[in-house]
Amino acid sequence: MEMTLRWFGTGFDTVTLNQIRQVPGVKGVITTLYDTEPGEAWSRERIHALKEEVEAAGLHIAGIESVNIHDAIKVGTPDREQYIDNYIETLKNLGEEDIHLVCYNFMPVFDWTRTELARKRPDGSTVLAYSQAAIDKINPEDMFASLSKDANGAILPGWEPERMEKIKELFEMYKDVDEEKLFANLKYFLERIMPVCDKYDINMAIHPDDPAWSVFGLPRIIINLENIMRMMKMVDNPHNGVTFCSGSYGTNRANDLPGMIRALKGRLHFAHVRNLKFNSDDDFEESAHLSSDGSFDMYEIMKALHDIDFNGPIRPDHGRMIWDEVAMPGYGLYDRALGAAYLNGLWEAIEKSCC
Repeated sequence: MEMTLRWFGTGFDTVTLNQIRQVPGVKGVITTLYDTEPGEAWSRERIHALKEEVEAAGLHIAGIESVNIHDAIKVGTPDREQYIDNYIETLKNLGEEDIHLVCYNFMPVFDWTRTELARKRPDGSTVLAYSQAAIDKINPEDMFASLSKDANGAILPGWEPERMEKIKELFEMYKDVDEEKLFANLKYFLERIMPVCDKYDINMAIHPDDPAWSVFGLPRIIINLENIMRMMKMVDNPHNGVTFCSGSYGTNRANDLPGMIRALKGRLHFAHVRNLKFNSDDDFEESAHLSSDGSFDMYEIMKALHDIDFNGPIRPDHGRMIWDEVAMPGYGLYDRALGAAYLNGLWEAIEKSCC
């Protein structure tokens, strides 16, 4: 495996490439062109400039997260063809720049949902958190306003203000989209892009829905092993694979995380490894990566990845805000650096104990 850190780019991320380079064991970043709009084709020139910037810092681009998918593709409106063509152009340009991994999601309206961005934990750190009781009391149109006050001035991925201004229109777009239609539109999209993925050896790694159940009545489909297997079988191509996010799949406590990993051998292209602390089945908060700080057995998760000979990128995911750091919620430097070191330590111990 390769340990990486997510980086949003100069001008958007409080964490610098120089800081990432100093995290032991981290040689690559998962990055994006954060100022692009969903549906916009990425030029090869801009991709090349990003690649040069990362490499000048002594790192490399291990993958892209995300090339966001336009709502027309998810809904299946007639203008989706142009947006899929633009996506294919982006993939072509990424392939020509020797970038071979794209993490994406197919979630309607919200890329992820939390009710708090700075819940205070007993140790004084603050974390992202979710409460179904809070969701049940809130109008979705008010979600962004309720969250943005705790964003530390950062733009939240998937919750960009210009997108949230159209929240009523987005809900109207999706009013007739159920799980079956969303699956059908995902199939159509994947069938269109697989030829360029085959040509340039690009692994498409779908990110699970977060949380793994319907929020505000919106359909969610990438939530469990059954649905993942359906997604992979309907477009049976090795480049059609998954991002295994322990935190997202783990929101549903019925999901057997190590078992899911083992079942996905050969189609698991990327891993987000993080921990959650459950206060009840529908109230959870992010925690430190350490097993004892949350509800997951992180050793077993890493052991399962090792057992399937996973050799793709791993990144620690949402970290706590610690040591008075001010950063994009979940994406500060300090706790993610601790997470990377911990996960690397687990991997070393697993390798030495089994081989």
